[in-house]
Amino acid sequence: MKKVFLLGMACLVMSSSFAQERPKKPNVVLILTDDLGWQDVKCYDIDEPSPFETPNIDKLAKEGVLFWQAYSPATTCSPSRGAILSGQHPVRLERTSVRGGHPPLPFNYGSTLISPWMRGALDISKVTIAESLKSNGYKTGHSGKWHVGIAVTDYPEPKDQGFDFSKHGFGAHKRMTDRTKGFATTDPLDPFTLDEDGFPFDDITQDGIDFMDQNKKDPFFLFYASRLVHTPIQTRSEALLRKYYEKLGLEYPKKNDMWDEAGQKNAYYAAMVEMIDHYTGQLITYLEETEDPRWPGHMLIENTYVIFTSDNGGMEQHTKEIITDNYPLDKGKINAKEGGVRVPLIITGPNIAANTESNVMVNGVDFYPTILSWTNTPKDANQIFDGADLSTLLDKDPTDAKLVLDPETGKPRNTMMWHFPNSAMQSTLRIGDFKLVRDYTATEKKTDLALYQLYENGSKRVDIEESQNLAEKMPEKTNEMNRLLTERLEKLNARYPYLNPTSKSALPNKSKIPTVVEHGIDGKNVWLKYQNNGAKVVKAELIYTTNGGVRGEIWFPVSMNLRNDNVSVALPKGTTHYVFNLIDENNYLIGYPDGGYQKTTKVFATKAIAVK
Repeated sequence: MKKVFLLGMACLVMSSSFAQERPKKPNVVLILTDDLGWQDVKCYDIDEPSPFETPNIDKLAKEGVLFWQAYSPATTCSPSRGAILSGQHPVRLERTSVRGGHPPLPFNYGSTLISPWMRGALDISKVTIAESLKSNGYKTGHSGKWHVGIAVTDYPEPKDQGFDFSKHGFGAHKRMTDRTKGFATTDPLDPFTLDEDGFPFDDITQDGIDFMDQNKKDPFFLFYASRLVHTPIQTRSEALLRKYYEKLGLEYPKKNDMWDEAGQKNAYYAAMVEMIDHYTGQLITYLEETEDPRWPGHMLIENTYVIFTSDNGGMEQHTKEIITDNYPLDKGKINAKEGGVRVPLIITGPNIAANTESNVMVNGVDFYPTILSWTNTPKDANQIFDGADLSTLLDKDPTDAKLVLDPETGKPRNTMMWHFPNSAMQSTLRIGDFKLVRDYTATEKKTDLALYQLYENGSKRVDIEESQNLAEKMPEKTNEMNRLLTERLEKLNARYPYLNPTSKSALPNKSKIPTVVEHGIDGKNVWLKYQNNGAKVVKAELIYTTNGGVRGEIWFPVSMNLRNDNVSVALPKGTTHYVFNLIDENNYLIGYPDGGYQKTTKVFATKAIAVK
């Protein structure tokens, strides 16, 4: 009788533990791939089928929501990462490209435009996702790539911005001396030893799994930032490489190891895409096979939200090597057309409908406010979000665009803006079905405008190729969208490209630029006198640094006082070096002293005025 009673009690205890409510604080895993294009993932196939195999990502899509119109915050990785982590637009962050924190300079000899100043790293005052979640009792971890600043070691680093655990690494994608040989083996002593499926060991993935395993007794947030599928284009798995040689109908090995075939014909890149799919599968498998200590009888995956995406569109070509093809989307990474900003996005988690496809327009800046809602984490009192909360959309109906509300107006969002005044020199605005592309030019006109109709009624495909410029046919709509684009940019204090007075091209009004007469320092003030040659100076800035003379030096702007033909300002405390910037009414930027070129100047202080 006693044994029966004890057995009954044991069953009761087990039953009650299995009936325990879902923990109120779900886990969150953000998988951010690097340069993975919209058409690189098999479940995104339209038109020409992709030869790349992504079974794990495809399976993930069947378990959640796949977004067809998902965008990255920027066309390159560093500004996108900062925007995702802060929930703010790259323009608001003053970080619109990869390499910043230096005086504005022409990229190289002959450049007609000069990129404006931008920050070298994410401002430490910005409250990141990790900081918010940490304040709500979450364990926070980062594995892999950071690149929110210029280099890995730039301040602030992950642990400066809320991450309990952070480990940088290149994983299986560490650069090979020669990609045609030296492949990984099954030798246990090989740092990239092949697993039972033939994939090289990836420490970035293992670090992510270890973090989750060591912190599963608490709610956790993992920011998994793979190095794949960024350059270098290589793979340590010879079997995987040979597989795609055969699948693509190529003779192994390829002569001269050059890839100039159009389309998705690069066997190395194909192998890399399958590698990131495999490592994504390892993360999800861990969640599926590991019991949740906070919810006995249930697996971690049952109380974990997973976001899978990319930091920008696919890189179609690097130097002379063709990597992939984003077709039917036009262009790729570093360009603000659809191929550069449209990315794969899959979201799964508790109460999110499975096997659902959505044409709702969403963006990486939306992740932060969405995660706060999922986790019941209050936002910082002074925090501004440029992204929208997607939690209601995902909970009620992932296909209803009216459920995504603009954080500023509270009305359904139908607008998205990008600003890339560096390299590609573009700004774009999408409103509903239409997209405006503004190219900055070195002409009297200053900009070229193009208008495209991507869809009809939000989902019926019209011209996602951006091949039919409607600007001349629809001038009123083009001009109105251009006005709205300027309005949005001005509201965020955007900076724009300048004309280069040292360009060898015959640019308009070049003969009118002012010339520097003399400069000096008077007590705490620095000053410069210039000669007006026909074009009025409308703005002046002092660009200064407090750590000049070392690689990784960071420069900041401060406005100068304009009076007659003089400019002056109090020298910021701790300044080691500085340069003057004058902007005339024709948008020429006159830098003094001449700082050379971005491409060749590594330590900008060598060209600047030193504080004695």
